[in-house]
Amino acid sequence: MKCDCFIIIFYGEKTMDLFEYAKSKTLDQESPLASRLRPTTLDEVVGQQHIIGKNTLLYRAIKADKLTSVIFYGPPGTGKTTLAKVIANTTSAEFTQINATVAGKKDMEAVVKEAQQNLGMYGKKTILFIDEIHRFNKGQQDYLLPFVEDGTIILIGATTENPYFEVNAALISRSIIFELKSLEISEVKELILRAVNDKTKGMGNYKARIDEDALDFLADMAGGDARNALNAIELGILTTPRSEDGLIHITLDVASQCIQKRVVRYDKNGDNHYDIISAFIKSIRGSDPDGAIYWLARMVEAGEDPAFIARRLVISASEDVGLANPNALLIANACFDAVMKVGWPEGRIPLAEATVYLATSPKSNSAYMAINNALELVRQTGNLPVPLHLRNAPTKLMKQLGYGDNYKYAHDYPGHFVKQQFLPDELKDRRLWEAQDNAAEQKHAERMRALWGEDKFRKS
Repeated sequence: MKCDCFIIIFYGEKTMDLFEYAKSKTLDQESPLASRLRPTTLDEVVGQQHIIGKNTLLYRAIKADKLTSVIFYGPPGTGKTTLAKVIANTTSAEFTQINATVAGKKDMEAVVKEAQQNLGMYGKKTILFIDEIHRFNKGQQDYLLPFVEDGTIILIGATTENPYFEVNAALISRSIIFELKSLEISEVKELILRAVNDKTKGMGNYKARIDEDALDFLADMAGGDARNALNAIELGILTTPRSEDGLIHITLDVASQCIQKRVVRYDKNGDNHYDIISAFIKSIRGSDPDGAIYWLARMVEAGEDPAFIARRLVISASEDVGLANPNALLIANACFDAVMKVGWPEGRIPLAEATVYLATSPKSNSAYMAINNALELVRQTGNLPVPLHLRNAPTKLMKQLGYGDNYKYAHDYPGHFVKQQFLPDELKDRRLWEAQDNAAEQKHAERMRALWGEDKFRKS
């Protein structure tokens, strides 16, 4: 007797048909290695011990299921989504996830409605994980604010951007900010070995072996991004034929192909990417054009990303040459543009030109020191109020409150300068920039002394 049947699998309060169930299992099995290997408990998480080490605030909050709204920010592949998934696996609250790149207001309204129902009917909180939260516009972020404030939603935001610039101040004030850092090489190695050997969530059933120098190389080239390393090892295992011994051998050559980097004498003794770029920058800083060109050649021959080299030249132009030769930054930026336009192998020529120019330029790190001094001062003193005369006054009320009063417009005065206070009242006598002993910078210092007087910009 023929029977047309429809099978329902009951799971908790939800139902799914047999085909949906089969589809979900297939997706689990076919998902990328980085997704399959994602930890489900805090003990499985690699790295970020400064925020999830035992007895840290976040560790205790997750363990006790007492999480408040948080925002995770840091470079890609550092574990922002991983931590959210760990929380999802450990919390008694309802866990919902949306991605800010595709979610709209209707999606948020649906989440809020369900959260209100869960809280009202069952006394159950809702954790909302928003990946790429910086992609939400101000209106979308504002919509969430009252529901975060009244406890309807516990927010977990993840972003690669500094949340203090990209997330509404109101949401920031109601959240704890946790900065995730790029993984250490040793931590990336641990993840790679877990991926190779784990038979449950990793690729242990493939019977692969990774050589020590290949492991060193992949961990180094991943740049602290676990996802990069795991994608590379997955590609290597899936595409490398078995050897006569029945094993898949991930050699240095295989590893370099998987991460698309050529290798010149990479070895476990440390002759690597970071050592060479360090030697390169220190040669420029030390005004040795021969050393700088040699290390540049080493990177070119090894197939280093030309954009990476050019970016470091731009940084060095500001950090090491600075105001001693302001044209250095122009040269470095022009070099970057040229390299992007012409590519390899001709790109080596503008890189060499900029390298020699920076190495032979006079040096100053006064701008670098000034911003570091200022940042430290900001961390120590917090959000000091802007003096009234410097405040913007677009409305009548602000004008009535004294905003902008007694501000002196510099262009109305001889020489386009007039003395007035620009720092907060509490810091009005602080100095953050100090001119260094080079011809170009001393000209700036002389002008400052002429304008402000010897007392403010006296020679140190």
